[in-house]
Amino acid sequence: MKIGVDYHPEQWNSSFWERDIETMSKTGIKIVRIGELAWSRLEPREGEFDFQWFDDIMRMFKRYGIEVVIGIPAGRPPLWLYEVHPEIIRTGFDGNKGHIGGSASRCINSPIYIDYVKKITERMVRRYGSDSNVAAWQADNGSDASPCTCGVCREKFREWLIDKYDSIENISLALGVRYSDVSQISPPGYYPETKHDPALSLEYSRFCSDSMAKFVKEIVLMIKRECPKAKVTVNADFSKYNPDFYRLFGELDFVSCNNYNVLDIPDDPDVNYSSSFFLDLMRGIKGRNFWVMEQSSGSDGRCLPMSQTTKPGQLAGNAFQAIAHGADNILYFRWRSAVSGEDMFAHGLIDHSNIPGRRFYEFSEFCKTILKLGVLDTTEIVSNVAILYFSDNEWAFKIQPQSEGFDYLEQLRYFHAAFSRYGANVDVVSPDADLSGYKAVIAPAMYIYKKSAAENIYRYVINGGTLVMTCRSGVKDANNNCVMDTLPSVYKELIGAEVTEYDPIGNHEQTIVDFAGNKFACRQWCDVLRLTTARAYAEYGDSFYKCCPAVTMNRYCSGVAYYVGTVCHADFYENLVGNIMRQTGIPRLMGLPRGVEVTTRTNGLNDFICFFNNSEQEAVINLPKSMYSIIESIGKEKINLKPFGFDIVRK
Repeated sequence: MKIGVDYHPEQWNSSFWERDIETMSKTGIKIVRIGELAWSRLEPREGEFDFQWFDDIMRMFKRYGIEVVIGIPAGRPPLWLYEVHPEIIRTGFDGNKGHIGGSASRCINSPIYIDYVKKITERMVRRYGSDSNVAAWQADNGSDASPCTCGVCREKFREWLIDKYDSIENISLALGVRYSDVSQISPPGYYPETKHDPALSLEYSRFCSDSMAKFVKEIVLMIKRECPKAKVTVNADFSKYNPDFYRLFGELDFVSCNNYNVLDIPDDPDVNYSSSFFLDLMRGIKGRNFWVMEQSSGSDGRCLPMSQTTKPGQLAGNAFQAIAHGADNILYFRWRSAVSGEDMFAHGLIDHSNIPGRRFYEFSEFCKTILKLGVLDTTEIVSNVAILYFSDNEWAFKIQPQSEGFDYLEQLRYFHAAFSRYGANVDVVSPDADLSGYKAVIAPAMYIYKKSAAENIYRYVINGGTLVMTCRSGVKDANNNCVMDTLPSVYKELIGAEVTEYDPIGNHEQTIVDFAGNKFACRQWCDVLRLTTARAYAEYGDSFYKCCPAVTMNRYCSGVAYYVGTVCHADFYENLVGNIMRQTGIPRLMGLPRGVEVTTRTNGLNDFICFFNNSEQEAVINLPKSMYSIIESIGKEKINLKPFGFDIVRK
């Protein structure tokens, strides 16, 4: 387990370098990432390469025993490249070329751009591929599925559709639009997304995602050809245009991500501000531990205005949270705040004054703490619970929002937060993942039909699993066209109920009453259900569908399937999840203070319970027996956590 930083030597006078690296070494930094922003310094003019300065910095890191992740600077083409080849600039939905500067400025389908990326990649790998101090390569920076509508992308989109459907007739049938020639097909235009053809828009989202995965693969092949044993990754992030993470990382050696935490902690218990869901999603992509390539180190000014700064304990606590959810190596972004450029207010560990302050000293202490966590090096997260995430669903809900306030990812986060309240490990996985080892599987809003996913879900319940589905499932076919069937269509036999009508109530609140008489507020969506083989778990208390089932439970073969036909607040999900955990035998930690997160990492012989106080109030947790604290090296019967404090005990 290593702690490191992102360092950008090209932004500083060379007189800074050795002093910085010496300080890093004394602080306890074991790994750095460099290069991902340095294309203009490595190739200041077309075909004119300057690697001498990079050689110097590489030697310095090696001399001080600090490993290096080399970032291929594909995301930051130099300005001369845009000037020589303006056709590589990404084109917006309005048909206009975008502004140059950030990673979203480039068209990843441009053959010219790809050729230049290959050239700089080849030069870097041939020069440093045999360096034993290189721990890994980052093929691209912040790889998302930002759309481009330039002529190249338009033609490639058409080719992509023909390759998928074989003929213009099949494309017409799938999209529900009569095309007589492929030239009539274009990316969605400059209108609100809800005005686009939904089938075409979903295919374009898939195309953009596949384009990014293909682009990354091209770079990976270049690296592997020169250095077959190289470990290669990219750093994922939650963005407006999320790619299909499973496709993106399919041929990469490990998953890495950016972890920028919410610094302004909300009081509303319904607001899921924790990064834990995203971290569990990153771990679930390959089903194993991951890296954090950019960990927030201060006020976030990437998008102005700036956020609040990290509070005492938060800088270390948020990094520990990532470790608790399966991160093995964590690199903070960044060593020092930049004095120019778009990231100048994305604060580093050291501010513009270049004088170490509170955040730097907290980081230094955290580096010392990490030395005590060697026991976690061979551990992993083993979960009894899985939540299914499907990028097609996320894209489709963005194309056609279903009601005011309805959000696909929030559906997943509500269940994730509820299980977390009881200290359960949770995997966030693909609907095609092996589900056989889980005691409970949550499949929220399975909106878009995928045959393999539906079969996987049925197989899981048939073999004795406990499943929870929610409203807006089975609504669309694989092409994002509505299914002519009673909802939830393919899943109605499984849940033992049918939707006779639905009410998109948006932010209007109503009530549901469960079998025990507990009342909960509901909003956004109400499925009016007719029972076939299921029993009512909860009924509506308002409107013309008062006393109609709102939540159902159905025994199907050897398993059980729940269906939640509405959207509630956090208290309902905590109640439902608590009942499911009790029925399935999933261990529960009762009475955890709100904001305290608990996960368990195991090596098969020993379990290590990680406690993190993700709140601004002190918290006390009584342990069922005396346990040994890895952090404090003493036995404890209770854990006292300051705001954003953490501890690990051996079970």
